[in-house]
Amino acid sequence: MKCPHCTIAIHTIWYPSRFIYKDQRFHEWRYRICTCPNCKEDVLQYTDGSSVDNWTNLLPKVGSRGPVSNLVPTSIADDYREACEVISFSPKASAALSRRCLQNILRANGYIAKDLSKEISLFLDEADTSKAPSTILRMTVDAIRNFGNFSAHPINDVTSLQIIDVEPEEAEWCLEIIEEMFDHFYVRPAEAAARKRALDEKLKAAGKPLSK
Repeated sequence: MKCPHCTIAIHTIWYPSRFIYKDQRFHEWRYRICTCPNCKEDVLQYTDGSSVDNWTNLLPKVGSRGPVSNLVPTSIADDYREACEVISFSPKASAALSRRCLQNILRANGYIAKDLSKEISLFLDEADTSKAPSTILRMTVDAIRNFGNFSAHPINDVTSLQIIDVEPEEAEWCLEIIEEMFDHFYVRPAEAAARKRALDEKLKAAGKPLSK
């Protein structure tokens, strides 16, 4: 599993499942706990006993995927954070927020069409090499169209948060794709611009022509 504290993939060793109580439906609520070998933080999960695989995080209540760069617009970052918050108990709601997050990223960068599938196509067909996605990003963004009805319908204020029928691992993948989009559109361009400014300052100090 991926540690919800530090987001590092870990091999978990759970303490034995412990009985809590039986509710009025005679569900045996249990919990288990493990310690991340990387960050040393505890992860506490619970289940009603209906399935050995149906565990939900109790601690931390909100899974962390690392900080969002302050270069990402606030409204987009807020949708991403909320998608992270709800994924443990509602992958479908998380995917809906990821869908809106992806839409806002694409539209903010000029890829506007009738529906998300066409907007993704505009992005994948980008001819400007400075804006075109890498091979890996191209494959992952294209694959997202196969998740339920993720990109099948037009997006507006009514449909942008419609429930999307996805598997939990698909909702997790949506978040990873959003993180890659943050790097592509906001983080790496800013880093490149900072490097260029630093180089130009050195060239100027040396009396040489600035970089192009």
